[in-house]
Amino acid sequence: MKRFSSLLLLWLLPLAAVAQEDGWTLLARDTARYAPATVANGELGLVVGKEPFAAGPLIVGSACERGGRGGVSRILEGICPLGLTAENLGPLREWEQEIDLRRAVHTTRLTTDDLRIEYRIRALRNLPYAVMAEVEVEALRDTELRIANRHAIPAGLADTLRENRTVWCEDGGRKVQRSEGSYNGGADHVVAASVLLGGEGFAQPAADRLEARLRQGQRATFALAGIVCTTQSFADPWNESERQAIYAAREGVDELIAAHERQWAELWQSDIVIEGDDEARRAVRFALFNLYGSVREGSRRSIAPMGLTSTGYNGHIFWDAETWMFPPLLVLHPQLARQLIDYRTDRLEAARQRAYAHGYKGAMYPWESDHRGEESTPTFALTGPLEHHITADVAIAAWQYYCVTRDLEWLHTQGWPLLRECAAFWADRATKNDDGSYSIRNVVGADEYAIGVTDNAFTNGAARRALEAATKAAEACGERPDPAWAAIAAGLRIERFPDGTTREHADYDGEQIKQADANLLGWPLGIVSDRESLLRDLRYYEPRIDPAHGPAMSHSALAIQYARLGMAGKALEMFRRSYRPNLRPPFGVLSETAASDNPYFMTAAGGLLQTVLFGFGGLEITDEGVAEPAAHLPPGWKKLTVRRAGR
Repeated sequence: MKRFSSLLLLWLLPLAAVAQEDGWTLLARDTARYAPATVANGELGLVVGKEPFAAGPLIVGSACERGGRGGVSRILEGICPLGLTAENLGPLREWEQEIDLRRAVHTTRLTTDDLRIEYRIRALRNLPYAVMAEVEVEALRDTELRIANRHAIPAGLADTLRENRTVWCEDGGRKVQRSEGSYNGGADHVVAASVLLGGEGFAQPAADRLEARLRQGQRATFALAGIVCTTQSFADPWNESERQAIYAAREGVDELIAAHERQWAELWQSDIVIEGDDEARRAVRFALFNLYGSVREGSRRSIAPMGLTSTGYNGHIFWDAETWMFPPLLVLHPQLARQLIDYRTDRLEAARQRAYAHGYKGAMYPWESDHRGEESTPTFALTGPLEHHITADVAIAAWQYYCVTRDLEWLHTQGWPLLRECAAFWADRATKNDDGSYSIRNVVGADEYAIGVTDNAFTNGAARRALEAATKAAEACGERPDPAWAAIAAGLRIERFPDGTTREHADYDGEQIKQADANLLGWPLGIVSDRESLLRDLRYYEPRIDPAHGPAMSHSALAIQYARLGMAGKALEMFRRSYRPNLRPPFGVLSETAASDNPYFMTAAGGLLQTVLFGFGGLEITDEGVAEPAAHLPPGWKKLTVRRAGR
């Protein structure tokens, strides 16, 4: 372990120290403005509402509804097996909710005239297809309590069915509620099964209801596990959902919770601890919590902009994954970051087919990628046909993965083929000018307000880095790189105004921009690197970013550059602008823009974390791996500790 001024970079094997840190709990007592939070395990995401027992929608990460006439594919909203309701609760006298980030549990406590109720909801990390609720009630006076569980079936499913079943096992049988529905024109099915895991105080509980007569001071408890399976993951989701429900019942509540918490403790071995700024500490740890909940090892799936919090952006995969979410994961949990790259290597053939369909060589990744790796952008958006920088973003991330992991076997078998095909695309996509330079025409860059432009700064810069990465990958693998790659990379035009300011594209003349574009040549691309040029670009473009509808991560990119320039106060200002306008009460859910109220925007989480790691922390992903940090802490921060597990 080394110490660098005010930053600690820890390479941890034990996990005990994490549990001793403060700042793990988010508490809400006001519902005047309420943006719900989600519990997720990388496979299922379950939104928890403010009303008693409110849960849903439930998002299934491994399933999608195919597109067709008049629509595009989208991630599946599945059946929610936690459909609890209670009869005649009466008006609420007290209400509060709490999210324990360390243990990944969402708790609601409420009081009526008759009852005090606490219920806890988890998306079980140890059972990818399971969610669980625990309920405890205490009678404040003699009362009768009736609780029902009715699976919530989304309206879009067909051929729906609910039934209660007794599954016979050696212990005499388990009462299971099962529901199902079809999608994709009947070709696929989603099935949910729920089972009571035990409890006390309820008379003869059924699969879908519980009743109790409680005297004052008497308590009653139960737990409910719900399993959601689809034909896109299992050949027989009907029986598999019941098998897993029975497994959960046989494991028991205590062991399920213990295993869930062990896995989250392993995730939290990689953590970021800020001392001296409680607001930033909460925002950063909540960002990590949401990002960790959006991905799981072994899934070979990437992260959509809204993660598993909703069907926003249809659950498609954008540049958000590689450019914004991937780098923090790569530094903190390379095995989780690997899933985002696996998603792309698995879909390399689909990218080749897309290049072929557009008359290009190599591989051309889609702007909005669906489960099959095909273009799924709605046709009203020109980003689908024209936002090509995604192919460079994917290549850059693949090279970064090798640089950090030094996995040469992976580079030979998966990374190099991907980088080679992406480079072939850019070599074919670029056109040579009369002066020997190269241009890329008719694109949409990171600034999506500029349509069909020539020599977009970010597109050309990212293509340059992708071509350079392919050349280095070839050499590392003992292959011969195409000599045209280096020539094109060096010759791609980066336009500038007469005073030297980077020009966003060939015809740009100071218009409002949607988000950082030319500034990304400073970070993360590192093409603009001298202090004078960085400052000139930062000062020119900052006031031109759309303050209402620009996404959150633009100011993260600016903050990183100001921090690395030693301008700590300005960096802190940009850091706060990257999340404060987008925070939604009561927990601090991050919306995409200052004017939106969507669920948690994982891309903003990625930008927030990059500011802390690469800006204030000074870390850098280089060709040799993660460079040793030199801290650039902002005013008020006493210490920044970055914990990285397993090194």
